[in-house]
Order: sequence, then C-alpha cells, then structure tokens
Amino acid sequence: MIFPQVDEIGHHPSQLYQAALEGLTLFIILWLFAKKPRPMGAVSGLRLIGYGLFRFRTEFAREPDEFLGLLALNFSIDQCISLPMMIGGIAMLLWAYCKVPAC
Repeated sequence: MIFPQVDEIGHHPSQLYQAALEGLTLFIILWLFAKKPRPMGAVSGLRLIGYGLFRFRTEFAREPDEFLGLLALNFSIDQCISLPMMIGGIAMLLWAYCKVPAC
C-alpha cells in the first residue's frame, strides 16, 4: 500500500493486520473462551496474552520508530513492551486457575 502523505514507497498495511488480529480475531477467541464460566481473571489474562502476542507479530510488518530504531535482539520498542504484557497475562491465568486448593 502506498501512503502518498509519507512517501511513494510501498508499505504493509499494518493497520489492517492489527484490526484483523487484535480486533476481530482476539474478540472471537475471548468471546468463545468466556462463554463458559471461568475463574475471575482468566479472561483478562487471556486477553493480555492474545493482545501481546498479536501485537508482537504485527510489529514485524511495521517500520520501527525512526528515533528509536531496533532495540535488543532486533525487536522494536512495541515488541519489547509486548513481552511483559504476555508474561503478565500468563501470571494472571496461573493466578486465576491456581486459587483452588489443589494448586
């Protein structure tokens, strides 16, 4: 896709990727997951994992911020922010499901 306001170079339409993954796909996953009764925090944990995972993936199609470039392991700043989000989501799921005495 060419954005004439920016330059005449073709770019991936990452906004469409994000709308499809972080919007529609994540909504369907959460909707199906939340149909059954779940412990408190389980749906929120899955949302954090899903959003972080989809955001991490779509950032490969985006150009990194010009003033930051790529950081450690060639990740953009948004990918670096997505990693703790996914870890937090995993922690929330573990917390939600390990409230029972067996954990």
